[in-house]
Amino acid sequence: MADEKKEALEEKTESTLPQDNLSVTEHSVTIGGKKIEYTVTTGTMVLKEEAEAGGDSKDESEGEKAKASVFFTAYSKKGVKDKAKRPLTFSFNGGPGSASVWLHMGVLGPKRVLMDDVGNPPPPPYQLVDNEYALLDETDLVFIDPVSTGYSRAVPGETSKQFHSFKKDIESVGDFIRLYTTRYQRWTSPKFLIGESYGTTRAAGLSGYLQQRHGMYLNGLMLISSILNFQTARFEPGNDLPHILYLPTFTATAWYHKKLKPKYQEDLQKTLREVEDFAESEYTLALMKGDALPQKDRDRIVRKLSDYTGLSKAYIKQTNMRLNIHRFVKELLRDERRTVGRLDSRFTGIDSDAAGEYSEQDPSMATIMGPYTATFYDYVRDELKFESDMPYEILSFNVNRAWSYAQHENQYVNVGETLRKAITTNPHLKVFVGNGYYDLATPYFATEYTFNHLGLDEEHRENISMGYYEAGHMMYVHLESLAKLKVDLSQFIQAALP
Repeated sequence: MADEKKEALEEKTESTLPQDNLSVTEHSVTIGGKKIEYTVTTGTMVLKEEAEAGGDSKDESEGEKAKASVFFTAYSKKGVKDKAKRPLTFSFNGGPGSASVWLHMGVLGPKRVLMDDVGNPPPPPYQLVDNEYALLDETDLVFIDPVSTGYSRAVPGETSKQFHSFKKDIESVGDFIRLYTTRYQRWTSPKFLIGESYGTTRAAGLSGYLQQRHGMYLNGLMLISSILNFQTARFEPGNDLPHILYLPTFTATAWYHKKLKPKYQEDLQKTLREVEDFAESEYTLALMKGDALPQKDRDRIVRKLSDYTGLSKAYIKQTNMRLNIHRFVKELLRDERRTVGRLDSRFTGIDSDAAGEYSEQDPSMATIMGPYTATFYDYVRDELKFESDMPYEILSFNVNRAWSYAQHENQYVNVGETLRKAITTNPHLKVFVGNGYYDLATPYFATEYTFNHLGLDEEHRENISMGYYEAGHMMYVHLESLAKLKVDLSQFIQAALP
């Protein structure tokens, strides 16, 4: 009787342990005129860590303790005989607190959300279409939702908070990459990471973590709307760097909305080169002098800032020549009672009044949230056959607000040094950076500044390449930019292969 009770208890314990939950389906898509047949593995994989000796883990027989159930979607081309010649790309978005749906359904995956050529959605209900710009012709794809995003969750008995930090996020995503690579026998495949926004912070961090912890060397990083050095984007007293680095994007935004003088409206690229030169010379020197700047020089700088942004000289004087992005999106079109987007300043919104200092919401985020959410819910259950009644956390602001940067106390987050070390350790590691001219979240000039200050040895500087697009943070919502981005990513992967 005692043995029967023990056996029943063991069976019950086994049934309550977290389990992998996977769905496998087969599909096809036409890319570049060629039909590609592929397999999709969708679901959750249990992430474990080694249990401490003498611990109370229910999984001590394997010496591991379950920590989280990580949701992923993996696309693999069928008929590949030699995996060592087939690249594998791991993809994630940012936030922090964002699921991987944006890169997945916007540019990389075989299905994309239907938008118009500019990036506006049709009236609901929304729909997916085959993505002729998908990257599946070049590489297999694995989309990862970090813990507390998508369907990824900490397992019962574990706190979600432990995963909501700069360090633990990199470790958990990196450990999942190792686990997937091991289970699906992809260690000898060329490997790439692609991240967007905070996902680029994560990707740069992973380039070091995967090398140091797991001995995994990458072929390339693809950074979409990059931020590696947070000092370039923090508008705080005493930090003048963002005022300088955001200026060209303020100009591009004013150009798009036709707020510049005629001579600056003629040619965007010519105007931007002039503004860039001003920003890193006269404007930088003026801000360095602070209150000691002579009045005649102050008047000249104010006049030029007004010419380059479309804002009044009176307003610029009131800001002490320091334009804040959160004020700018409200001020530029105030006379039209409109605001401009932060993620994509081509888009405009309407607040309850035009007198406020800050906008009520980001109209560019409002444009994409509904279509991407609805289509993913339908796609994952209908076509990929994965069922869950949990909410798919497409963008969790609770995670974002609770994110811990404890190890960076009294300093700005900067993973540029991690990336420099990774390239120095693995000189075959290549990096591509995609920039949107109308991105007010991670401006292109700030990205250029960051990469110009990595401190790379001269022989490694050619490892970095960049692309530019006439759209915003998620440049792929703009059809012309999506087509160009596909070409750039394909060429990058091909060039980074052995």
